[in-house]
Amino acid sequence: QCGGIGRSPPCRVQPLSTGWKAAVEPGTRRAAPRRARHRLARPRAARRRGAARDPPRRGCLPGGAGRARRRGRHLTGSTSRSAPSPPRAFRVPWTRAAFSPRSPNHPPESSSSTAATSTRTCAPNAPSPPRWPAPGAGRARGAARPPRDCPNCAPGSRATSPRTAEAGPGPGGALVSPGGQSALSGVLRALAPPGAPVLVESPTYPGLLAVLRATGQRPVPVPVDADGLRTDLLPEAFRASGARVLVCQPLHQNPTGTVLAPARRPGLLAAARAAGAFVVEDDFARRLGHADAGPPPPPLAAEDPDGIVVHIRSLTKVTAPSLRVAAVLARGPVLERLRAVQVVDHFFVPRPLQEAALELVGSPSWTRHLRAVASELGARRAALATALARRLPEAAPARVPTGGYHLWLPLPEGTDESALAAEALRRGVAVAPGRPYHPAEPDRPHLRISYGGVADGDELEEGVRRLAEAFAAVRG
Repeated sequence: QCGGIGRSPPCRVQPLSTGWKAAVEPGTRRAAPRRARHRLARPRAARRRGAARDPPRRGCLPGGAGRARRRGRHLTGSTSRSAPSPPRAFRVPWTRAAFSPRSPNHPPESSSSTAATSTRTCAPNAPSPPRWPAPGAGRARGAARPPRDCPNCAPGSRATSPRTAEAGPGPGGALVSPGGQSALSGVLRALAPPGAPVLVESPTYPGLLAVLRATGQRPVPVPVDADGLRTDLLPEAFRASGARVLVCQPLHQNPTGTVLAPARRPGLLAAARAAGAFVVEDDFARRLGHADAGPPPPPLAAEDPDGIVVHIRSLTKVTAPSLRVAAVLARGPVLERLRAVQVVDHFFVPRPLQEAALELVGSPSWTRHLRAVASELGARRAALATALARRLPEAAPARVPTGGYHLWLPLPEGTDESALAAEALRRGVAVAPGRPYHPAEPDRPHLRISYGGVADGDELEEGVRRLAEAFAAVRG
């Protein structure tokens, strides 16, 4: 056996290895393989290429062509060094070149965007994915599947299906993204450059604030009250900040659970249109209404004839955390820009995942699943609100939402929400302090309690009991 690692015995060809080292010392010529005492068998083609792998010497051509390459023929009789290569015309340290916003050899943004979106194919020069037969009832829905030449251009089904036609009238399109968070990140980077201000609700989803800070954009808070976003403050906010993007959650806002009042919807669109701004509608809770909520209002995109609303909707919340599929709906030139950013970010969502999502939302049991989710979420919300009113009335919410899977609890003034969350976690209850939900200083302490992942009402009752004990321990 030939080891050479650890305590394994030395190789049997060690005499040849030693001779090889001596033969390739500087100034010596390697002996022909047939003269070696222990010759290793090599293919004839490898023997012919042996001289090309010899260590180069001064004045020798290390890798030329023809006989000079095989024999190592001298170019000149002189042993002087060859002339140094001329200096490179472009010398910039790689760190500056890597982090500069535009390097000298970078193509203009317009040309790069055009190259990525000049054809309908989202994945340029990529082979078309195979057309798989639809299983079971999916055979009748073959026309509603993603197009073969554009895995991310989600379908004609996204634009024409009755399930998604409510997203807005007029010409438009949809892109499939790997989850709502990824869709939100790509949309914001496509609509606003680094350093640009972006209007957000206050309080708002911490994931949105994380995306803005990661891209260098500045969140500008706009207050939220019991009727949703304060649209009367939007004209002044756009004018004072210079923002050209507004991100909002009109339906069951996270974390407050409020729904934008019908009287405020026209004012929101009018303010954005007057400022020349886009509205990013994060419609994550479209399918999370409770059984007693009634029909939800239409999306803002349905009332937008000008294409200023970019609509984001995800399947993850209402199905499973691992089903990372979301849709981005837009109209006009912004759709091409979003497609270019998406190709750079994640190329396309795997086709099997898209097929699974289409099979799920098109199955006869989809409506039954939505009814079951609405009924269960409503029952858990009622159980949690009842337990809070009985055991922790100091933190009972003033208004119980009719959708979503969380409650936003106001705490008494002076309560250390971080200490309360830590004490509750030591007792086995996970709650979120309210400070990370505010892009600016909060008006008072809050807690966010989620009831989406509990087993039943008994577990909620026990969790509230432990939370009340933690509250008493923190307040003294």
